[in-house]
This record gives sequence, structure tokens and C-alpha cells, in this order.
Amino acid sequence: MGTIDGAALGDLEAVSEAVLAMSGHLEVREVLRRITASARSLLGAEYAALGVPDDHGGFAQFVVDGVSDEQWKAIGPLPRQHGVLATMLHELTPTRLADVRRAPAFEGWPQAHPELKDFLGMPILDGDEILGAIFLANKEGGFTEQDERLLRILAAHASIALGNARLYERSRELTLAGERARIAHDLHDAVSQKLFSLRLTAKAAATLVDRDPTRARAELKEVARLAAEAADELRTVVVELRPAALDEDGLVATLASQVQVLDRAHSATVAFDEDGGVRTLPPAQEAAVLRIAQEALHNALRHSGARKVQVTLRGTRSRGARLTVSDDGQGFDPESVRRAGRHLGLVSMRDRAQTVGGRLVLTSGPGRGTVIELEVPGA
Repeated sequence: MGTIDGAALGDLEAVSEAVLAMSGHLEVREVLRRITASARSLLGAEYAALGVPDDHGGFAQFVVDGVSDEQWKAIGPLPRQHGVLATMLHELTPTRLADVRRAPAFEGWPQAHPELKDFLGMPILDGDEILGAIFLANKEGGFTEQDERLLRILAAHASIALGNARLYERSRELTLAGERARIAHDLHDAVSQKLFSLRLTAKAAATLVDRDPTRARAELKEVARLAAEAADELRTVVVELRPAALDEDGLVATLASQVQVLDRAHSATVAFDEDGGVRTLPPAQEAAVLRIAQEALHNALRHSGARKVQVTLRGTRSRGARLTVSDDGQGFDPESVRRAGRHLGLVSMRDRAQTVGGRLVLTSGPGRGTVIELEVPGA
């Protein structure tokens, strides 16, 4: 029986550490981040990235390691699937290059992008399906055949870890759906009963106003009490409906996921775009941005007759975020809507924005679609 030399044993231990690092997490975003960091550390590369493709020539997710937040923001929007990246996402074999700039498929990069030379790319496969690809660049002495073998092993384990994370998130979505159904049932039972009692008590007070003012006042006090209880029930439901994904996945991933679901559920095209520069916001800010986005999307999809709805999220210089929800629907005259007493959720959206120190602007007109812009400050 052969023996394992010191170098091979060291590689085995390094791969084992990398596999353990990325397998100890169940959220997809964190698994992707761990895979990327582990690959960079394992092979001693200066830069690492992992891209998960979408169906529209871009990336559903793109994670980098070795690039600072400032550099990443300066680089600009997420890359498209072109050049060497496109090659990696459409071939089942790895790509190892001494100088990526000399590759036939190379098409350059943005001005702020770091200078890359030696390159190793490895697809993450589930059978013949490409789940994503790991990209490594700039290793002293260049990448070797042994590096390629190690990255292939890591990519195989990454496929399993990513599959497990996706199954976990799907299970969590189903759990949340069941929990929402339970809350809706509780809301119907508790609040509906209180509102029914409220209605009967109000009617009783109305009949007693003239012939028994004292009893009428007592009934009106009961109306106030029942109304307060109903309001408390509603507030409890709102708190319970805060998306768990917002705490675990962050604003960008949660909003992107919800837009994807709406795009599948409606005939209108619903698209999401973000610049990679949105930092983690305080919980109240993130909740406000998400709720306002949901309200704006609801209006656009239910009332505007839009064929396309675009959701955009950008980072700001104040470390905050700017949300824009625009549609190409029929539009409306905001002043006429206000005078008619139909607010389309605009009052609640403005209240949410003001509560977190944000500013909300609505622009619309008959035949001109609608644009809702929200800007919230950072921490």
C-alpha cells in the first residue's frame, strides 16, 4: 500500500478545512461567500469570485473575495455573461490561463477593476447542469495542474453544499408560507370577531343617543375599547409578518427573491437591478425599504396595467440606499387621487419613509406611468 507524502497530506488537510468551512452554513448567500473565500485561501490566489447565472445574460448572484467594499463599489454594476465569464458558464470543463488578457474571448474590464493575469476557472456542476463557476486570479508562479485538481474537488463539494442550502431555503419558504396562513387564520378569527362586536356596539349606541344618553356614553366607551383591541391585534400581525429572510439574507437578496416570485406570478415583466454598493442598513431602514417596495409593486401590478415594472436599488454616499420602483402603466394624477380620498397606500408609504428619516417622492401622470423613489440614510 502506498503512503501519502507531506505535500499531499497538506493538500488533503487544506481541502478538508475548506469543505468544513463552507458546509457549516445553510443560507445560500453565506455558502457562496464561504466557497469563494475557501477557494482563494486554498490555492493562494489574490482574487476570487463566484458567479451564479440568471436566465437573462446576467448573474443572479456574484460574490467576490480579495476586493474591498470601496473597490467593489468603484467597479460598478455586476458583470454580464460575456467574454471569459460566458465561456466558463457554458462549458463543463475548467479553464486555466497563464494570462487571461490574451484569451480569445477576453473583452476587457471596467476602469476600476483590478488587473488580472493568471487565471483559473472551474464550473460548479450538478450532473450536466452548471450551477455557477469559481474564478481565481493572480497567484504567484501561476496556477498549476495540482491547483486545478484541488479546485475540482472543492467545486464538487461546493455543488453539494449549494444544493443543501437551496433545499433548506425552499423548506424555509414553505414553512413561512404555512406560518403566514396560520397568521391569516388567526387574524380572521380574532380581529373579525372584535370588528363584529364593534359594529353591534356602535349601532346600540346610536339608538340610545336620544332616549338614554348615559347608556349611550357607556356603549361608546366600549366602542373605543374594542377598537383599541382590534388595533393591537393588527399591530401584532404586522410584527409577525416581518420577513425572516430580511434578517438572515439581507435587503438585497430578499428584495431580489420577491421580485423574482412576482415576475413568475404576473403577466407583466418584473425586473430587479442593484449596483452592488448597498451596505447593510439598520433593521428599521431595511424593513421600511422592503415594505415600501412591496406596496409600490402591489399598486403597479394590480392597478396600473403595466407591462413592465422595474425595481432598482442603489447605494448612496451617505451609506444609505435609494429605491426606485417604476412602471410603464396608465399612470394617474396624484392630486386627483388625493382629493378623491383614494391614497393607493401612499400615506402609509410616506409615513414609513418619515419614520426612518427617509424621503419619498412620487411622479406620475395619465399615460406616463408611475415612478416611486425612496431614499433612506445609512447608520
